Amino acid sequence: MDNLLSIVTFIPAVAAAILAVFLRGQDAAAQRNAKWVALIATTLTFVVSLFILFQFDPSNTGFQMVEEREWLLGLQYKMGVDGISVLFVMLTTFIMPLTIAASWTVTTRVKEYMIAFLLLETLMLGVFMALDLVLFYLFFEAGLIPMFLIIGIWGGRERIYASFKFFLYTFLGSVLMLVAMVAMFSDAGTTDIADLLKHEFESETFSILGVHVIGGMQTLMFLAFFASFAVKMPMWPVHTWLPDAHVQAPTAGSVVLAAILLKMGGYGFLRFSLPMFPVGTEVLTPLVLWMSAIAIVYTSLVALAQEDMKKLIAYSSVAHMGYVTMGIFAANQQGVDGAIFQMISHGFISGALFLCVGVIYDRMHTREIDAYGGLVNRMPAYALIFMFFTMANVGLPGTSGFVGEFLTLVGVFQVNTWVAAVATSGVILSAAYALWLYRRVVFGDLIKESLRTITDMNKRERAIFAPLVVMTLLLGVYPRLVTDITGPSVEALISNVETAQAVAQAATQLAETSH
Repeated sequence: MDNLLSIVTFIPAVAAAILAVFLRGQDAAAQRNAKWVALIATTLTFVVSLFILFQFDPSNTGFQMVEEREWLLGLQYKMGVDGISVLFVMLTTFIMPLTIAASWTVTTRVKEYMIAFLLLETLMLGVFMALDLVLFYLFFEAGLIPMFLIIGIWGGRERIYASFKFFLYTFLGSVLMLVAMVAMFSDAGTTDIADLLKHEFESETFSILGVHVIGGMQTLMFLAFFASFAVKMPMWPVHTWLPDAHVQAPTAGSVVLAAILLKMGGYGFLRFSLPMFPVGTEVLTPLVLWMSAIAIVYTSLVALAQEDMKKLIAYSSVAHMGYVTMGIFAANQQGVDGAIFQMISHGFISGALFLCVGVIYDRMHTREIDAYGGLVNRMPAYALIFMFFTMANVGLPGTSGFVGEFLTLVGVFQVNTWVAAVATSGVILSAAYALWLYRRVVFGDLIKESLRTITDMNKRERAIFAPLVVMTLLLGVYPRLVTDITGPSVEALISNVETAQAVAQAATQLAETSH
């Protein structure tokens, strides 16, 4: 099928345009129609995206299904996928119909709500498929706008503060990336990502205002991209926007934020930082590894102190993203495979946990942990689902959460045993905060009067969780579904990075001996 990637990317945007032009009014029928159009569009996007997976050849480590044409002002429109990006495309199309189904209870400005989510899906898919710097940047930055509106219009009491904090943090980080992109274009003469991956950026040490920059331009460019992707992940200490955004966002907003938007940071490291700036990566890897280890321990301890369920799960997300950055910058097969696996797995598990909070929030309109207790007496099906995803979040063997953490720790152990030892303590801490949350919400006697009439999950809610349960179990017992697709591309990436680092070291030694 020609133009398959563009078709998948823009189906949601076309549906958003249909809603904007043809749907009128805010009555119950119009609201119902908006929901159905969004659900059908996102489901169709997922079905069509399966053809990408069927056509994809894991043994080919290059970009596949490439679409290329001239665009505005001589700019290039170029899309493609490889073993690193194709699964993020699938994750996005898989999660979006579930978020629309989870939004069935929304009653305010439903048409605008659905349009925001549909546009967000198009922009997220564009990030993972763009093979041009300018196109990537446009998709990457434009994705902020629908999320800003989703938090700011349909969020909680502090939604304005949270939405502006989210926007400013992520936007300011990306300004430095834009400067680096301009420098890359002036040096390489192209914005084509495939060509930039082959270009060697200058890596000789030089001085700025008396400060020696080891790794030269590569280190500076690495730092500029790092500023953007570290905020997006988010890494400690630039993570503080995430708990506020999660707490204030509507349930579906939290699901998309945790399951997909955070993954753009990890994807950016794999697409740009490692392959394009291998010397800068080598220089700053120790710093990134220790930042990741600190993030895992610190945010796990902060999670233990939370009284808001969403905030606890948000800090848990930051801790789990620490494993991702560790695995990526371990820059070996197990580490990078584990990091990608952890991102895909976290998409299912964290999305499900935010949906679990949404189920009881829809009934009680509070996220305070103290407002609950003894739910197992009234909601046995909910208690079972919540327990399953709590255990998956902890990393119980047999669930996808275990595979990602185990692989990243194995990868990091080969590089730095102390970082691996500190990070491993996060496994124990995650069990502490996750089980503590579950015990307080689900177990015990049903003492609170307000909970005596609470109802268990309905058919719609069970149907939303079913595919997430299946994927979490399937990847837990058969991880090759992911690693067989990512493995060859990861192997090629690591080989190229190691070769570039070896060449740079040889050149440095030669320069020193000649002096």
